Amino acid sequence: MRRGILLPTFAILGFVFLYAPILSLIIFSFNESQLVTVWGGFSTKWYGELLRDPQILGAAWISLQVAVLSASLAVVLGTLAAFVLTRYGPFRGRAMLTGMSTAPLVMPEVITGLSLLLLFVSMEQIIGWPAGRGMLTIIIAHVTFCMAYVTVVVQSRLSGMDLDIEEAAMDLGARPVRVFFDITLPVIAPALVAGWLLAFTLSLDDLVVASFVTGPG
Repeated sequence: MRRGILLPTFAILGFVFLYAPILSLIIFSFNESQLVTVWGGFSTKWYGELLRDPQILGAAWISLQVAVLSASLAVVLGTLAAFVLTRYGPFRGRAMLTGMSTAPLVMPEVITGLSLLLLFVSMEQIIGWPAGRGMLTIIIAHVTFCMAYVTVVVQSRLSGMDLDIEEAAMDLGARPVRVFFDITLPVIAPALVAGWLLAFTLSLDDLVVASFVTGPG
């Protein structure tokens, strides 16, 4: 009986701990006062100020563009990596590919951002590309760590997929390309959507890596 009461209690406390700050932020966004700690009455004027601020709107638009492009590229590259790790047997470099696919999951963002910055600077000095830092380098950096999450999600779906369906389709004369688009892709579609949403959220939320690989302004 005591255990049955403790579990829901801890669950409720956990949800309160996670979502109470977000709820308070939403409530105080309608505060008329400029001071966060002082309630000056209900007002929506700050949302009007937000919509009239071209710098904030421009930054938000750039963030959305970077997130969409990064998530889309991460899904493509992460799916390819997941297929290689799942469908192919042992090959030379498999351990390195596995390590490179999972390293961004545990590597601190400061290390990732600093190493990518040094890489971009060295590439610019050697081959002249990328020229400076900006939106392109941010997208490359975000794809680098976002594809690791996509790889894990898609790989778990491919590992649990029944290969007999694909083999039956090929026995009936379907080519590998048609098997992929008619059978494999619909089966792993939920994992692709989940990976894209996860990559989009991570890219939109990232600040540390972007601050390293972006240029002035």
